[in-house]
Amino acid sequence: MTVTVERGARGGRVTEKHQHAKGPRRPRDSYTLFLLPGILAFFAIIIVPFLMNTGVSFTEWQGVGTPKWAGLANYRELMGDSEFWASFRHSLFMVVAMAAVPTVMGLVLAAALFDFVGKHFGTKTVAVLRACFYLPQVLPIAVAGIVWSWILAPENGSLNELLKAIGLGGLQQDWLGDPDIALYSVMGVMVWVQIGFPLVIFMAGLQRVDPQLYEAAELDGAGWWRRFWHVTLPQIRPEIHVVLLWCTIAALKVFGAVYVLTKGGPGGATNVPSYFSFTTFFEKTQVGYGAAISTVLTVVILVLALIGLKLQTRAEDAEEGLRT
Repeated sequence: MTVTVERGARGGRVTEKHQHAKGPRRPRDSYTLFLLPGILAFFAIIIVPFLMNTGVSFTEWQGVGTPKWAGLANYRELMGDSEFWASFRHSLFMVVAMAAVPTVMGLVLAAALFDFVGKHFGTKTVAVLRACFYLPQVLPIAVAGIVWSWILAPENGSLNELLKAIGLGGLQQDWLGDPDIALYSVMGVMVWVQIGFPLVIFMAGLQRVDPQLYEAAELDGAGWWRRFWHVTLPQIRPEIHVVLLWCTIAALKVFGAVYVLTKGGPGGATNVPSYFSFTTFFEKTQVGYGAAISTVLTVVILVLALIGLKLQTRAEDAEEGLRT
């Protein structure tokens, strides 16, 4: 940068120019260096395997030897496979168990802990309860599945023994072995596993809500439910969108719980697309067909994720428009 100074010297003017050295400028692409490892890992771990899997889905292959080109034969077979469509119907039940129910329960519990328990019993009690609800998220799904398989065992299982002890022995069931109730039993386990995640997210979102909104609502005579409905829900709408999207994706690709609890049985009553793909790959050794199942599942998840993000962006834009 050049600075010019003019001053008088016996009627004349002397001009002095001082040249200051320019500071180093940060190159525009400097941040790319920090993003590069993540981009390379994304391509190596996600994109390349997905493209390879998609390529295999157009072949007939047993996992050894040379794949034989089959074109769209696997996808045509998939569209008429009743077992495939049944597994997707079961995924819809999992969406209810892992997204819809935990979101609703998480909202109510988070609001109760934040707005009621915190005021009457203190923050330490809230922290302990929050940790207890979140504990199933920390446990490995294999451990949780084994414990629940003991609880739901038809003979000497804790649940059946409890029902017998309180005089409700007529309600004893083979919870994981009866095709009519096995799916609902798995759903109950997944509600228990999943509920801690939305609870923690919603309680974090409630930290940014202005306490004066609750105080004003209380002064106006609003009870707990009205404060929850008119203050809490509108203020944590972004967190609700995130939880619903995240949990829906987790429900569509659920595998571990089904593998540990029922292995898709009995009679396919709890089969889901990810486990169906797994058994087709490794038990039936129909690698091309299993790749087609996983490719369709991936595309469905991507489409739902894009739709969810689009709806969230539209809702945020509409909210900004109302504020302005």
